[in-house]
Amino acid sequence: MSVIRLVFKELIGMFVDDGSLALLALILIALIAAAVKLLALPPLVGGVLLLAGCLAILLESTRRAARGKAR
Repeated sequence: MSVIRLVFKELIGMFVDDGSLALLALILIALIAAAVKLLALPPLVGGVLLLAGCLAILLESTRRAARGKAR
């Protein structure tokens, strides 16, 4: 069973280096898509919010990585 878990982690690791970055990006996309569909948010506003959110997530991830290397 541990071999299967190890293989799964390695396969995921080939595509996703920072799990929290990927998870936050997916959550952001889902929230913006829901806001555009359900709340009738204009798509242009949704796109701007998506861009700003992705930049904020990337900045946070970069700061976290820099703190980890400084230690």
